[in-house]
Amino acid sequence: MVRFLAVGGLATAVSFVGFNALAHGLLFGTAPLRSHPIVAYVLANVVAGVVAYVGIRLWAFRERQASDQTTGVVRFFVLGALTMAIPVVCLWISRYVLGLSSPLADNVSANVIGLGISTATRFWVFRRFVFDQPVVREPWRPPA
Repeated sequence: MVRFLAVGGLATAVSFVGFNALAHGLLFGTAPLRSHPIVAYVLANVVAGVVAYVGIRLWAFRERQASDQTTGVVRFFVLGALTMAIPVVCLWISRYVLGLSSPLADNVSANVIGLGISTATRFWVFRRFVFDQPVVREPWRPPA
C-alpha cells in the first residue's frame, strides 16, 4: 500500500501542477483553459494516469500480474477513467452548483475531497480487477 500511495503521490503532483497550470496559470502566468476547468482537469489527469500506470506496473504492484496483460492495461485506464469521475463531479459541483471558482475552491473540491475518495476506490478496484493475480515465485535456494 505504501508503494501504491507513493506512486499516487507522484501522479497527484503531475495532476495538481498540470491542472493549476492549465486552469489557473501556475507556471505560465496565463491560464489557457481558464474557462474550461473540467477539460483542464481531465487533460492533466490523462498525463498523470500514464505516470501512475508505469509506476504501479513496475513498482507498486510488481508482485502481481494482470491475468491478461492486454486487458490489464485496458482495465487500468477504463477503471482509472471511471474513478476519475469522482473528483470531476466534485469540481463540477463546486464550480457550477456552489458557484466557487477560486484556485483554492477548485483544488479543495477536486484535489482534496474528490481525489481522496477516488484514491481509496482506485486501490481496491486496481487490486481486484486489474492486478488480480499474485506472482508465483520459487523460493530461494542456495546454490548446490
